[in-house]
Amino acid sequence: MASHDTAVTLTDCKWVKNGPIAHRALHDPSKNIYENSLSAAKSAVEHGYAIEVDLQFSKDRVPMVFHDFNLERMTGHEGKVRETDMAELKSLKLGNSEDFIPTLKDLLNLVDGKSGLVLELKGMPGDDEGFVAAVAKDLENYSGDVCIMSFYHHLLRDARQYAPHLPLGLTAEGDEKFHQQHLKIANECDVEFVSYQLENLDCVFAQNFRKTGKPLICWTVKHEEDLARSNLFADQPTFEGFLA
Repeated sequence: MASHDTAVTLTDCKWVKNGPIAHRALHDPSKNIYENSLSAAKSAVEHGYAIEVDLQFSKDRVPMVFHDFNLERMTGHEGKVRETDMAELKSLKLGNSEDFIPTLKDLLNLVDGKSGLVLELKGMPGDDEGFVAAVAKDLENYSGDVCIMSFYHHLLRDARQYAPHLPLGLTAEGDEKFHQQHLKIANECDVEFVSYQLENLDCVFAQNFRKTGKPLICWTVKHEEDLARSNLFADQPTFEGFLA
């Protein structure tokens, strides 16, 4: 990973328009390559895709690359990420693979600027103090393309306060009844991009946002036939289950 004396200013996320984004990295459980693993990230890099992954906070306040709040689905172990220290999380294998639950730093060291990174922060209201700051600290000397996003509005507000240099996106879903809610937080946090649910991608909020020229990506395209909808209404898909 590149090293710098001062923090890199990360202000541009136009690169997310450049190509499809591998959802939870380029995973394929049939090959023992599991979601959010370093093997999946390596595969995405090799195929030339940008990478979307999820970030959780460990008990000892380390950003970890993992989607669920509970450990059982991906590791077979009971327990919660937020109640488990980083060292123990890294000792747990994903599925039937030799991959462990990686830290954000592990991911950055592997990718090293070779693919763009879209980092989705998974929040737990009341237990997120320091989460955004810890992510920003891990990214201080990272020189590759990277941006952060979240469903959790309190984390978007934290990001604007504690990491204003990081490109910020709103992850959102729902039909027209959510228009005002999405518009309010997008304007309040001045988000640079939006990642919207495929099924309601043609909603007024998403399409008006796209008209601003800022990137609109969508989630999750799981079948090739869904690409037509993504291509019509979004700049790029976040995809899984096939090669986009």
